[in-house]
Amino acid sequence: MSGAQPEKSRGRQGKAVCALLLATSMSALLRPTPLHAQETELRGEVSESAILSDQQRKARQLALATQGRQQSANAAQDDAPPRTYLPASAGAVPDDTNTDAASGSIFDPPQATDDTATDNATPPKPRRRPSSTGQKATDQDKTKSGTKTADKSKKKKKTTAATTDTTASTTASTTDAAGATDTDEETANRRALTVDSADRQKLDRGAERTAAIEGQNKKAEDDPFAPTGVKWGSFNIRPSIEQGMTATTNGDSSAAGTSALLSETALRFTAVSDWRENSATIDGYGLFRETVSGYRVHNAQGRIEGQLNIDLDNELRAIAKLGYEAVPETASSPNAIAGVSTQPLRQTIDGSLGVEKAVGKMQYTLTGAVSHDFYGDAELSDGTTLSQKDQDNTLYTATLRTGYEISPALTPFTEIEVGRRAYDQRIDNEGFERSSTRLGARAGLQLDMGEKLSGEFSAGWLREAIDDKSLEAISGVTVNADLKWSPERGTTIGLTGKTTVETTTTAGESGDILYSGRLTGERQIRANLTANAALGLDWRDYVGIDGHDRILSAETGLTWWLNRYAGLTTRVRTEKLTSNLPGRDYTANSIYLGLKVQR
Repeated sequence: MSGAQPEKSRGRQGKAVCALLLATSMSALLRPTPLHAQETELRGEVSESAILSDQQRKARQLALATQGRQQSANAAQDDAPPRTYLPASAGAVPDDTNTDAASGSIFDPPQATDDTATDNATPPKPRRRPSSTGQKATDQDKTKSGTKTADKSKKKKKTTAATTDTTASTTASTTDAAGATDTDEETANRRALTVDSADRQKLDRGAERTAAIEGQNKKAEDDPFAPTGVKWGSFNIRPSIEQGMTATTNGDSSAAGTSALLSETALRFTAVSDWRENSATIDGYGLFRETVSGYRVHNAQGRIEGQLNIDLDNELRAIAKLGYEAVPETASSPNAIAGVSTQPLRQTIDGSLGVEKAVGKMQYTLTGAVSHDFYGDAELSDGTTLSQKDQDNTLYTATLRTGYEISPALTPFTEIEVGRRAYDQRIDNEGFERSSTRLGARAGLQLDMGEKLSGEFSAGWLREAIDDKSLEAISGVTVNADLKWSPERGTTIGLTGKTTVETTTTAGESGDILYSGRLTGERQIRANLTANAALGLDWRDYVGIDGHDRILSAETGLTWWLNRYAGLTTRVRTEKLTSNLPGRDYTANSIYLGLKVQR
């Protein structure tokens, strides 16, 4: 019996120890403690705003901790209630303050909103947990503030979490660190925007105030001394007048000419339409030369010509030209009359109508032209006149051009020309029938490279058979060119070539072919200073006789603009004719100085 009692006593003591250990374990389990993973700040990526907020919070906590060390020694920490676990991120636990909903035990069933398998639940972004140092400072602060502060902190937490995710995380960290007092202080210490911060913002360049029209910089003109023109109806007219004096060694460029001082007046104008679709241009000039002293010269000549371009349907284009010219016969002309005081005046009326058609890369142009020449009477030295009516004639021509556009810049072409020259007087004063039939063919190339290089040139053969069988047909090679080349801005080089059939009423002669070529250059040295130069070569081949003329010429000049409307101009010219026919050679040198006015 005595051995059984101690054994029973030891059994009771073992049961008591087990109950005590069980109670202690349950008490430890039921008491909320911070998790180690949450203390080590391993909760994912942290935003810069959270880091900045944490640094500011630590600074405040350090200041509060230093200030509260003296007060914390007298505080009774044993009476402080256990710290309630507050999660750093919204959604970790329900923010419900109702104690009936949850007892705080880990064995309580989870709420319906805690189901992580719910489809509509959005996982919250991980937030940075406060460090252990900050947590200890918070514990001291909570001990000081008591249960009332903890309840107030919970209310603040719930209100903030209901707004936005970013605001909730920031408010939760602040509440967990310092409570409601620190939160109010943080809000009060935020940097406020300055009054003029909106004015200092960088404005959009498109929204800047536009300057006045008068204050804007105007685009510089390519040619500030070019004529502005005068508006007349739908045309813009650019007139000019030039007056000057010429000193020459040969007044009329003849074998018998002598030196003279001449007064020269030149009138020129250009009119261009401003129509929307079609276009028209009118060009004209007049030149008057009168002797001031020396060899007697009385010369007046001029020309006016108009062109009309009309765009038709089906890619058709019509070009019409009409012109009038009045030029006295020159003393060096084969038809000049010796021993007269005034050479006869030759007047010409010409016109043409052409139609252009493009079919793919093929281009077709058909042009019909009419030119009528009529002559005035020559005034002899004795005061009598000599009629030149037997030289009046009309030339009718039709030309067909066919071109193929290799590229927009290159278009080779061929031309066929047929025509008829009819004299008003079928038989001239010498008894010859001067009417003739013309036939010609040419091949060439048309260039269009913009302002760099443009124009065309061609070469071929031309034959004009005279009705009178005793007269030889006028035939020969033809060369025509009209090119402009600009190697650089402000410089223009031009090349022109022309082949002309000149008729005559001299007995036994059919006429001649005149080849004329000009090489010109113009350079804008300065905006108000322009230089120009020209070289010329003419070759006249007589038909029916063994004769030829060669004419060489050279010219250079300068124009200095005083302003946009007036300028000084000067030029120097030399010309020399050499012929194997007697009495035709001459040399003429001249210098000119004048004033040019334009509008």
